[in-house]
Amino acid sequence: MSGADPVTVGVLSLHTSKETKAILNAAEDLGHDTEWLRAENTSVSVTDGTPVLEPDVDVIANRMLLSNTEQPAEELGLANTFTQLVPMLNEPNTVLTAIHKLSTATALASNEIRTPDVTLALSGDRLNAARERYGEEAVYKTAIGTHGGGTWKVGPDDPINAKVGNRYAFLQELVDQEDVRHRDLRVYVVGGEVVAAMYRYAPDNDWRTNVALGGSVEDATDDLPEEAAEMARQAAGVVGLDYAGVDLVEGDEGWYVLEVNPTAGFKGLYEATQVSPAPYIAKLAIERAGGEVDDDRVREIANVLDDSRPTAQPPDAVTSATEPAVIGYTEEVVLSGTSGSKTVLAKSDTGATRTSIDTGLAADIGAGPIKSITRVRSGSSKQSKSRPVVDVVVGVGGNQHTVTASVEDRSHMDYPVILGRDILENYQVDVSRRIDGDAPDTPEEEE
Repeated sequence: MSGADPVTVGVLSLHTSKETKAILNAAEDLGHDTEWLRAENTSVSVTDGTPVLEPDVDVIANRMLLSNTEQPAEELGLANTFTQLVPMLNEPNTVLTAIHKLSTATALASNEIRTPDVTLALSGDRLNAARERYGEEAVYKTAIGTHGGGTWKVGPDDPINAKVGNRYAFLQELVDQEDVRHRDLRVYVVGGEVVAAMYRYAPDNDWRTNVALGGSVEDATDDLPEEAAEMARQAAGVVGLDYAGVDLVEGDEGWYVLEVNPTAGFKGLYEATQVSPAPYIAKLAIERAGGEVDDDRVREIANVLDDSRPTAQPPDAVTSATEPAVIGYTEEVVLSGTSGSKTVLAKSDTGATRTSIDTGLAADIGAGPIKSITRVRSGSSKQSKSRPVVDVVVGVGGNQHTVTASVEDRSHMDYPVILGRDILENYQVDVSRRIDGDAPDTPEEEE
């Protein structure tokens, strides 16, 4: 193949996302062929000693979303199979380091990149014994998490466990500056170069800056501190990622790297900077496969986040995207917090914006409350009420969802948990399916 010939860029992504669509569209816009590797069209065979991957691609951009997956090793194993056959951006061994926050911190610290102090212990006793090292307020996180989920602020007397549900959890030093509105810095690195950066600010009722939680964003590309830019480039390189969203925070002693994200979203970054990383990722993939790219065209199309339906999207993908897994009117769920897990019955309520859990249950599992109050509107009422909210991990049918749930006294109601649209949007609700038999005679007033 000569450099002028088109190459076929595959994007490995079993879910439908703006980022995957944008990378595929960018590769095509740059004059190359594309394939979307997903459930409808992907297989690997060994026949007469010859391994074959279908569809046939020259390079793969790995966008497997592993943080929400109950068993990440299954999908890591798939990616590891594919990377033995064709070149891959964000190889699975680098993604394994990146999705596990302790693995990331260890890699960074071993290469003299400043990161907050952390402790992960395999027993709750050992983790609690380390608590006093972290001052009045510490951060407590699951080792694998996403969108700011599985993250708590804990005081010296708050219960903590070695695990939250089936995820290991750890303590982390809280890095902040006095009298400064809490923010962090997301730097998007592709091929060792910074393509864009943004500051992210915490919403009024929270301390976490994630866009998925309602944080606001501001362009930081042009006035990016050189120290932060260099740390971001080094962090992506040390972890081994070809493209990454590197999160940093500024403390009194300078910048610290918090996380290195292999599947960082583009939405907030594009909103803040009007730069899409997709063409830069497509360019890196094309060149990795021996193809050629017009750099001026890359910069030109980076001004648009093109997440329209790509030609590489298999026809059946439309059907599967609109027919999610089915959840019943009532379901058995596993709730996990900082001090334990409980299996309880939950009711699905598509009229509720957010999931709601009983006060006593929240206390039992160590769910919080987080130091914030939210306004909750009832599905049947135009009035809204103030409620405390907690971060909680909800296990439904083998999937894990970390949501910020409202807390109320539900001791007089039939179900200690109401599943709101923050979880139900991932499912189709079948009201005739009830794990506990008949529905209650009198409908409850739920929000």
